[in-house]
Amino acid sequence: MIYFLSDAHLGSRLVPDHRLHELKIVAWLDRVKSDATSIFLLGDIFDFWFEYKTVVPKGFVRFFGKLTELIDAGIEIHFFTGNHDIWTFGYLEQEVGLIVHYQPYTVRLGNHNFYLAHGDGLDANDRGFKLIRSVFHSRTAQKLFRLLPPQIGQEFGYNWSKRNREKILHIENKFLGEQQEILVLYAKQYAENHDVDFIVFGHRHIMLDMQLKAQKRLIILGDFVGIFSYGVFDGENFKLENFEY
Repeated sequence: MIYFLSDAHLGSRLVPDHRLHELKIVAWLDRVKSDATSIFLLGDIFDFWFEYKTVVPKGFVRFFGKLTELIDAGIEIHFFTGNHDIWTFGYLEQEVGLIVHYQPYTVRLGNHNFYLAHGDGLDANDRGFKLIRSVFHSRTAQKLFRLLPPQIGQEFGYNWSKRNREKILHIENKFLGEQQEILVLYAKQYAENHDVDFIVFGHRHIMLDMQLKAQKRLIILGDFVGIFSYGVFDGENFKLENFEY
């Protein structure tokens, strides 16, 4: 089985019990490890993540421990950077053993072609978001941020993330319609011009399984902070499920 999960936002200051939240994703990993061959974590697994040269964010010990247990057992785990956890510079690969993707990724799974991405930055008309995204991806900006003491940088990052998510909570978990959902519009156009069977995104915090043209499908995974949803692919069939803890 191949599993897909996104948008856990571990460490979010909008989550009242961080330990319970972490234990829930650890329990999910425990449940899927018996038959998982690969796991794809499609972005925003952390609510904020920034690695200094010798310092990484405090916490997530149980989560990292479970990831390394599964990786050491031969399960391949892919980690996609999202718009909240962009700033990984080698720790996740070298110490944890994750396969990190900084860009969308096309892969053949079973007999099907998959296009995988977090889903941010796809709206060509959202110039404000694209500007902020370009700053976040800027090496110069990253070097300047690294000059901040870690405790100040972490405080800024988590507070920024909290304010950002508070602004959009009114549309999270709500399907806006085919003509308003950017990921739907993008997927339709992408599917017209590329040989893919499944297009899988996170980012939007909605569960969506939509049939596109020519038997192609768009999957939006939901989240693991409110909906606690995930995707599972058995080599032929893809389905969305909710995790009960």
